[in-house]
Amino acid sequence: MTTRYKVVLAYDGTNFAGFQRQPHQRTVEQVVTKAVNKMAKDPVEPIVIYGAGRTDAGVHAFGQTLHFDLPYEINPKGVRRGLNSMLPMDTIVKAVSIVPNDFHARYDTVGKRYWYRAYQNEFVDPFKRHYTGHFKFAADIDRIQQAIGDLEGRHDFSTFVASGSQAHDHVREIYSAKAWALPDEREIQFEFCGSGFLYNQVRIMVAVLMEIGQGRRAVDCIPALLAAKDREQARGTAPAAGLYMKKVYYEQNELQADLIKY
Repeated sequence: MTTRYKVVLAYDGTNFAGFQRQPHQRTVEQVVTKAVNKMAKDPVEPIVIYGAGRTDAGVHAFGQTLHFDLPYEINPKGVRRGLNSMLPMDTIVKAVSIVPNDFHARYDTVGKRYWYRAYQNEFVDPFKRHYTGHFKFAADIDRIQQAIGDLEGRHDFSTFVASGSQAHDHVREIYSAKAWALPDEREIQFEFCGSGFLYNQVRIMVAVLMEIGQGRRAVDCIPALLAAKDREQARGTAPAAGLYMKKVYYEQNELQADLIKY
């Protein structure tokens, strides 16, 4: 009888080629799988990890969630301590819990929350280059705030999905979409909470919103973009460095509480 563990993971995505394992590349899945199998004394049947989602190269996470099975039970505190002693410095296990054997980190989600930091300056700040998306031209936060609400609700987001997506259905629901300015930091920050997100969807939405803020698109353009269902109508993609997977939800009550809170 195996024991299933749910793990909440944070990582700096700068030196990762994304979450998903790739040949001859350093990925989050690769380093975590190696640590899990080492902790389990390299069993004959290698332990496989399953993540809640796949982040791209350079994308960060505060709350990536994954699960794996061990052939025996270890105290969750011991699992957390053991993994953190083996993982590299740009990765840390924040929480570990034992879950039912039918729990699945990917398929049991009821929502995800992403955060994006857009840095506005003519030149790249060397201390922000790995943790914000750089935009040379400033955007008007009032225009962005007028437009962003049009992304909320249940829509076909075909215009906002990059080629290479493996999803056949592009309908998703965005529960909350917000933007605010931090003038002292020269940043506009975004937060999106939804049922799920397509390949590069958040980065494409940010790119469109920044174009609206810069006056390159009309404030009321989003409904027409959604109706077009055409990626060519929204060709920009915000830089990966500004994106953070903030939280994955598995309980409706927690999701609803956070929607009220934020």
